[in-house]
Amino acid sequence: MTPGLLIVCFVVLVAVSALAPRIGVAAPLALVAGGVALSYAPGVDVVEVDPDLVLAGILPPLLYASAVNMPTLDFRRELRSITWLSVVVVVVSALLCGLVVSALVPGVGFAAGMALGAVISPTDAVATSIVKEAGVAPRVVTVLDGEGLLNDATALVLLRSAVAGGALTVGGVAGDLLRSLVVAVLVGAVVGWLTLQVRSRIADDTLNVATSFVVPYLAFFPAEEAGASGLVAAVVAGLVVSARRVHELPAAVRRAESTNWHSVSFLLEGAVFLLMGLQTRGLVEDFRADSRTWVDVALVGGCCLLVLWGVRAAFVATLVARAGTEHARGRARTEAVRRHWQGRLERSVTRRHDPAAAERRASRVRTELERREADLRFYADEQLRKRDGGVLFWAGLRGAVTLAAAQTIPAGTAHRPLLVLTAFALAVATLVLQGGTLSWLVTRLGARVDRRDVRREHGTSLAELLAGVADSTTGDIAANGLDGRQVEWLVLDQAREASHPERYTLWAGDDEADRHRRITEYRRVRQAIIDDQREALLDARASGRYDSAAVREMLLRLDAGEMTVDGLQG
Repeated sequence: MTPGLLIVCFVVLVAVSALAPRIGVAAPLALVAGGVALSYAPGVDVVEVDPDLVLAGILPPLLYASAVNMPTLDFRRELRSITWLSVVVVVVSALLCGLVVSALVPGVGFAAGMALGAVISPTDAVATSIVKEAGVAPRVVTVLDGEGLLNDATALVLLRSAVAGGALTVGGVAGDLLRSLVVAVLVGAVVGWLTLQVRSRIADDTLNVATSFVVPYLAFFPAEEAGASGLVAAVVAGLVVSARRVHELPAAVRRAESTNWHSVSFLLEGAVFLLMGLQTRGLVEDFRADSRTWVDVALVGGCCLLVLWGVRAAFVATLVARAGTEHARGRARTEAVRRHWQGRLERSVTRRHDPAAAERRASRVRTELERREADLRFYADEQLRKRDGGVLFWAGLRGAVTLAAAQTIPAGTAHRPLLVLTAFALAVATLVLQGGTLSWLVTRLGARVDRRDVRREHGTSLAELLAGVADSTTGDIAANGLDGRQVEWLVLDQAREASHPERYTLWAGDDEADRHRRITEYRRVRQAIIDDQREALLDARASGRYDSAAVREMLLRLDAGEMTVDGLQG
């Protein structure tokens, strides 16, 4: 692509993204249409995009950014559903599409058919942005988010097995997939933890945030070199950072990182859909040189789409049916765990005669049981219903990853232009047909939910929790002093009051020396309160008793308060 075309693409990306909401069209659909129009514009040459640019250049940071913003509590609770859709559904869809394609197109064997099945099986995360705006249940959003994070990796492992040239066996494919996922999880976890340790020691905020842009690639490329899924490694690194960054990074860094990553994600996500449209002309010209006809594209694409719909419908229905019994099954498992650990604790006290050790073990068990009870309440209160299943089914859109992966099918594959163009046509069809009607379907099914009362209730409860922490911390400092030195009650009262609404520094007086001393002490007391409040919030989040959005809002308020305290000048 020429520099001039790059500038035009950037202008189109920004303009279309700004105009799409005003005309009621999802931005990805408008960007694909804009890319198609641009590809046929006078003076624009055929655009060929190296698939590695998308798979190794754009996807790792995109998935990492999504994982960093994924609440780890929600991801843990929905891990079974996410695995069901991102692994099992992709594998079954790829295998069945392989059988269908090999039967419909003479000369295309099962391996090549499965390669096409692998690239059209993973859904695109664009559906998440649509359902978020539609106001569906948070569980639906979490499942779609998690599915979008992991299913690309499953598809690419299957694609790698299909084009490897050896004999395909169920055991071999399953072994490759399991090995790829295990190694990727290990690499991603190590990279996520190590980079956090390094970043926690970088004092310069700008350098700290800049370092975060390298993290997804530090996870991706070593995993790929080890023959594992680099995308899963990037996702796991993001989840590790999501879980630990509140502990390791200052508030200013987290806020700056969030803003910068949001901008990067916007540009990269828009770019992949624009590039998808830009390649239309080249794909059509390649296909015209093949012996197949447009009828073949429609036949193969239509049959594959029916297979994808059928498999997704069956598995989503099973998922919703299981959700109706998960509370009862979870209750039974929790009671079994309670009895098991009660017996172990009693035997531990009898054998060791160590009440302190037994109490520590009992505390850990109580924490675990409390978490399980919170999960059970969540599953009961937020149960997936048939209407949610309808949204999950129709939200199975395909996107730019499908096209990028299709272009990695080896050049010598029989009827490769047909396979690549079919993948593109199917991706566009789902974006237009399903993406264009998803909001309407949410309304039609009555799947919108109003969470304002729940978040208001939980927000009030969390505010009371933080107020109690503020009182406790200031009381402790009043009794024990700060570094062994007593602090004025004027300072303590101001710090305690400012832990709720934001206050300024007029209270500190006009005398320069006293003002500087008071504000310095005030900053330290406020920081102590915020640290304790944040720890209490993290404990509350880990217990699973509170709505994730309410906890996240309180954490953002604490971060804003910490940044205000940091900016106070004596």
